[in-house]
Amino acid sequence: MSTTTEVAELGRRVRARLADRHPHEPPGDLRTLPGGHSGLTYSLTAGAVSYVVKAVPPGQRAVGRNDVLRQARILRALAGSPVPVPAVVAVDESEPAWFAMEFVDGEAVEPVLDEHRLDPGLCRTRMLALAGVLRELHGTASGEVPRSLDPAGELARWSATMRAVPSGLRPGAEELLSTLAAHVPDGTAPTLTHGDFRLGNVLCRGERPAAVVDWEIWGYGDPRIDLAWFLLFTDHRNFPRLGRAVPGLPTEEELLTAYLDGRPEPPALDWFRALARTKMAAIMGHNLRRHREGKHHDPDQERLPPTIAAMIRTAGDLLAQRSRRS
Repeated sequence: MSTTTEVAELGRRVRARLADRHPHEPPGDLRTLPGGHSGLTYSLTAGAVSYVVKAVPPGQRAVGRNDVLRQARILRALAGSPVPVPAVVAVDESEPAWFAMEFVDGEAVEPVLDEHRLDPGLCRTRMLALAGVLRELHGTASGEVPRSLDPAGELARWSATMRAVPSGLRPGAEELLSTLAAHVPDGTAPTLTHGDFRLGNVLCRGERPAAVVDWEIWGYGDPRIDLAWFLLFTDHRNFPRLGRAVPGLPTEEELLTAYLDGRPEPPALDWFRALARTKMAAIMGHNLRRHREGKHHDPDQERLPPTIAAMIRTAGDLLAQRSRRS
C-alpha cells in the first residue's frame, strides 16, 4: 500500500519526465486506477492528453507481476506490429521503477462474464477479430527470449496451484491432474504468448481491437496454451452461476477456424482445452480459499464452487473424448 507521500514523490518523478512533452500544459497529479492486478496503476493528464502509469510498489523489487519494466519492454517490442498495444512514452528504472504509456480509449468487456449492454452482434465481431490478433501475436518476434514453458511445465505450474486449494473445493481434481500428466503432448516451437488472452484484456473501439493490455505474464511458450484459454470464454455454459448468455457469439469451432485462417488444427488441442479448464478451476479455487481464510474478503467468491466443479468435470470429458478418438 502506498502512502500519500510516496504517491506524491512518484507523481513528481513522472511529471518531470513528461514535462518536455507538454511545455505549455504541465501534467497533473496521479489518480489511482482501480482493477489492476500487478504493481500500481495510475492515470494522469496533460491538457487533452491522458497517460497510464504503472509502477513497482514502494519497497518492492521489479520481479514477477511487479516487473513493470518487463511489461514496458514487450509493449515497445510490439510497437508498430500487427498486434495493437499502447505506446510507451517514458521508462524510469530507478527504484521504485515505473513506466508511462498512452491512454487508449476503448471498452474491455468479457461478453459472457461482465455486466454490459453491448449489442451481441458487436461482441461476435470483436471476438472473431481478436482471433486474428492472436494469430498475429503468435507469429511476432519480441526481440527478447525469456524462459519458455512447455506443456509439462505449464501443467506443473497449475497442478501446484490446484493442490494448494482444499480438496473439498476441487472435486475430481486429483484424477484430472493424473490424467493430464499421463498424456502430456509433445511441445511445439515456442512463440510469443500473452498468458491471459481474451476480450476482457483488450480495449476495443467499435468493431476493432484498439489495444491488447495486461501483459504481466507474457512469455514464450506453446501457442496452444493461449489459444485454448481464448476459446474458453466463448460459451457462458462453461461458467455456471457466473456466465451470461450472449446470442450469436462464435462457437469454439468458429473461433478456432478464424484463428487458423486455413491452416490445419494443431495437434492435441483437446488436451490444452482441458488444461485451460484446469487452470481456471485452480485460479478460482485459489481466490475462494483466500476469501474463506480472510486474506481477501470478497463474498462474491462464494458463487465460484459450481464453476470450479464444472471446469474440472468438462476437462475430464475432453480428455475422455480425446482418448476414445486415439
